[in-house]
Amino acid sequence: MSTTPVEVGLIGAGPWARTMHARMLAAGPETRLSAVWARRPAAAQEIAAQYGATVARSPEELFDLCEAVAFAVPPAVQAGLAVRAAKAGKALLLEKPLAADLASARAVADAVAEAGVVSQMVLTKRYLPATRDFLRHAATHETTGARSCYLHGAFLSGEFATPWRLRQGALLDLGPHLLDLLDTAIAPITAIRATGDPRHWVELTCEHETGAVSQASLSGTVKLPRTRTRIELHGPAGELVYDTAGVDHDEAWPVLRAEFASAVRSGIPGDLNATRGLRLQQLITAAVVE
Repeated sequence: MSTTPVEVGLIGAGPWARTMHARMLAAGPETRLSAVWARRPAAAQEIAAQYGATVARSPEELFDLCEAVAFAVPPAVQAGLAVRAAKAGKALLLEKPLAADLASARAVADAVAEAGVVSQMVLTKRYLPATRDFLRHAATHETTGARSCYLHGAFLSGEFATPWRLRQGALLDLGPHLLDLLDTAIAPITAIRATGDPRHWVELTCEHETGAVSQASLSGTVKLPRTRTRIELHGPAGELVYDTAGVDHDEAWPVLRAEFASAVRSGIPGDLNATRGLRLQQLITAAVVE
């Protein structure tokens, strides 16, 4: 396999693009940030100048400057541009949720399949060693019930209190993380019910194909000393707990980068691909709180 860094173009220049995507892709050695495009050229220029990348004048120009495209834009924007990038033959590093609605998510997954390009979801917790250790133990844990939560206050104010997060953030932004972990750690979710207000607090009750029942609490508008992500699996043999308190979340980025570059070079996507993103979008859609 070639050791030449994968040339990645970044679409988006907001806070997540600036503090996470650009920094990760530019750090290498598996990838190089080759180009940046955003609807605000000045913001794109700021990121590009910091890492020696080119400012693209359009998404299509960015496609010409890279092998793969990373997205750090709202889900409704990502879906349309991801289809165009796939049709251009580019590998895709996709944020969650895959799209703002199920039809658009399906369009992305279909475009990826038709083009035969590699795709990978930025489900950051999945690249943490602590998460992978938890999932290994969960595979042999007989779970009859589970409780979980993902809580923080980032939507109260600041750069991440963006319009789409303020409307549906509890479910669309936080939901994919917990649903992905519950669906993987216990068994596939077969039914899901939601109550609450997506702008404040949402409660999910999930039924799994094994008969287990899990619950998830989601909120981005509660004041806590630190973000709280916790899953408790309960069963006849006892309790299995996953808790990110004390975990260094920066541990995820080198793993994510290396696995994406390996997938691009081999042409073989991992399990966290656009198909997985579509699966999570289906669960989100089933749980939408109006």
